[in-house]
Amino acid sequence: MSAAEAQTLRDFSQDASLLALNTATLGHNLDGFGAGWSCERVIDACAERGLGGITFWRREIAPIGTPLAAFEARATEVGKRVRAFGMQVAGLCRTPFVVGRTTPQPLSAMFDDFKASIDMAAALGAATLTIVVGGVEPGHNLRQSLAMVQDRVGQMADYAAARGVGLGLEPLNPVYGGNRSCLTTVRDAVNMIDALSHPAIGLAVDVYHVWWDLSLAEQLQRLKPEQIHGFHLCDWLEDTEDFLLDRGMMGDGVADLKHLRAAVEGAGYRGLCEVEIFSKRSWWTKAPEEVLDTCVARFKEVC
Repeated sequence: MSAAEAQTLRDFSQDASLLALNTATLGHNLDGFGAGWSCERVIDACAERGLGGITFWRREIAPIGTPLAAFEARATEVGKRVRAFGMQVAGLCRTPFVVGRTTPQPLSAMFDDFKASIDMAAALGAATLTIVVGGVEPGHNLRQSLAMVQDRVGQMADYAAARGVGLGLEPLNPVYGGNRSCLTTVRDAVNMIDALSHPAIGLAVDVYHVWWDLSLAEQLQRLKPEQIHGFHLCDWLEDTEDFLLDRGMMGDGVADLKHLRAAVEGAGYRGLCEVEIFSKRSWWTKAPEEVLDTCVARFKEVC
């Protein structure tokens, strides 16, 4: 990291007030993993360690299939508890896939679920609703699929803005291009944000998905600071065994974390840094207290 990059970095060494927990780090977003802590217990544990925020997954607020009114009531309760401890609800994961083989059908069902996810985020008081766009649309190529993503996300932008929710487009690592995200580069995400030119729509930058991209800093400079909706921390293990569920704890892999953060903060980002680790063989098997303590220590030491 250059001296100029170092000058842009905020100091994380003294406390964890700029760290947010994505609850996926505790394994609760997938069946059969994690310790099964309630939202309340997660909130209390984060507050005890001085974290600045939490990002939840929809299924953790209420079971899948819960009527929207009941979900919103529960989300309101959870959001109030987070803020009572002086923390922020950094985000909510996530919208449905908007393209690809697993997009809810008929298409109207996808838009209904997208709208419901915005309502859920608004009830929670979440700053950002993450968009993972889905894989290549059957019968279409990559360019066509990206055009469909742009059109469908654009259709929801005004509704999100009216509810006070930012939409964070998250490009995923190219290994997911076929089934989880045809949006695989920051360049294409920034192009989409430029084309849509809507105040609700911005970019979510995840170390796992961009650590390899040498054009990251250049692409981020094309955005306004307020168009960067989040920065997600983890690491890419040298010998990754499962591209979805084998992320590394910060400092355990090959990603240049401070260089990546310098690119994000050099573009003007001053929000929370969110640790998001999917790790079924390692971190999801450990006690949540140990996972949280390690997250805080690594945040201070290597991020």
